Amino acid sequence: MYPILFEFKGIEITTFGLMLGLGFLAAGWIGTFFFEDKEYEKDASWTVLMGALIGGIIGAKLYYAFLNWPLLVRDPLGTLFSRAGLVWYGGLIGGTIGVILVARRAKFPVPIVADAAALMLSIGYAVGRIGCFLVGDDYGRATDSWIGVAFPKGSPPSTAGNLRDSFGVGVPESVPDWEVLRVHPTQLYETTIMLIVLAVLWRLRRHPHRAGWLFMLYLVLAGLERAFVEIFRAKDDRFFGPLTLAQVISLVIIAAGAYGLVLLRRSRGEAAPAS
Repeated sequence: MYPILFEFKGIEITTFGLMLGLGFLAAGWIGTFFFEDKEYEKDASWTVLMGALIGGIIGAKLYYAFLNWPLLVRDPLGTLFSRAGLVWYGGLIGGTIGVILVARRAKFPVPIVADAAALMLSIGYAVGRIGCFLVGDDYGRATDSWIGVAFPKGSPPSTAGNLRDSFGVGVPESVPDWEVLRVHPTQLYETTIMLIVLAVLWRLRRHPHRAGWLFMLYLVLAGLERAFVEIFRAKDDRFFGPLTLAQVISLVIIAAGAYGLVLLRRSRGEAAPAS
C-alpha cells in the first residue's frame, strides 16, 4: 500500500488525505448538477459542502473520542487533534448538523438540501474509502479467498498478532504473530456498493415524491451497506448478541429512512424555505 505520497519540510502528505480531499471535491461537483436542476446557483453546493466538511470532521473526531474514552482521558489533546481517528457515523451526525445550520443561514429549503446531500454523501464516501484502502486502514477479517489483500504497511499491518490482539479476530494459534495475512478489502467493498447506491439515487433524483424522499432512500441503502460490510470487518465490538455497534446503529438508520420514505411518498410539493 501507499500510505505516504511524499514529505515536504517535515510535513507528510498522505494518500488518505488526498482521497479525502478528492471525495469532498467530487461531492461538491455532483451537488452542482442537483442544485442546477432545482434552479439554484452552483455555489449552493459548495456552501452546503463547507457545512458538511466542518461539522463532519468535528463530529467524526468527537465520536472517535467517545468510543476511546480511556485514551481521551489519558491524552485529550493528542486524541482530539491527531490526524487519525475519524468515525463515519460521528461524521454523519456532525455533518448533518453543519449542513442544517448552513442551509438555514443561506435560506435553502432543508429537505431539498437533504436530497442533494444524498448524492454528495454517496460519492464522497466511495472516494474516501479508497484512501482507507491505500493506507491499509479499516480492513476485514483474514481470508483465503482470491479477493484477499495483505497490508504489510497497514495501519496497523494485517499480521496475525494484530488481528488477534487489536481486533479480537480468531486466528489459529499455529500462525505466528509476525505473519502478514490476507484480509477482506472491506474498503473496496464499501466503495463498490456506494457507487451502486449513487447510480440508483442519480436515476431516481427526479422522483415524484416530496422533497426529502431521496435522502430517506439514501439512509436505507447506506444503512444496509454498512450492516453488510460489518460482517467482514476486523473488529470485536459485539453490542447486541452477534451484532456490532455499527450494525445496531445501521438498523436504527434503516428504520428511520423507511419511515421517512412512507411519510414522504405523496404527490410532489416543494418545501417552504427554511427560516
